[in-house]
Amino acid sequence: NRMQYVMFDSDVGHYVGFTPFGEKQAQYRNSNPEWMENRRAVVDTYCRHNYEGSTPFLVERSVPPSVSISLLPSSSQAGARGLLCSVMDFYPGHIQVRWFQGQQELSGHVVATDVVPNGDWTYQLLVLLETP
Repeated sequence: NRMQYVMFDSDVGHYVGFTPFGEKQAQYRNSNPEWMENRRAVVDTYCRHNYEGSTPFLVERSVPPSVSISLLPSSSQAGARGLLCSVMDFYPGHIQVRWFQGQQELSGHVVATDVVPNGDWTYQLLVLLETP
């Protein structure tokens, strides 16, 4: 599912889990003192060194979204169910999508997916403005 479940957090010096499975993995890895000593050393000898070389790709990288808006047909009645905004292939994964009519923001009747990773370092999001 391409979701992160565990990581070594160098700020706190141990593994952190993000899912129940990841929490078990973190607990298992954190309980081995030799393994943890090795992981902390790797942060200095490998991670920090490679961070400098990868900063342009990972930290400073920005990919603008591809955006399309389409009518979403209603399945039960004539007319459209709403407008669907598809926001695709962007990086980093933090994005805000809002609907406006003139200068007025339309916050009611808006449904959105979570930001979903594509697995290639880009993300996607769908935002629906339902028509009453």
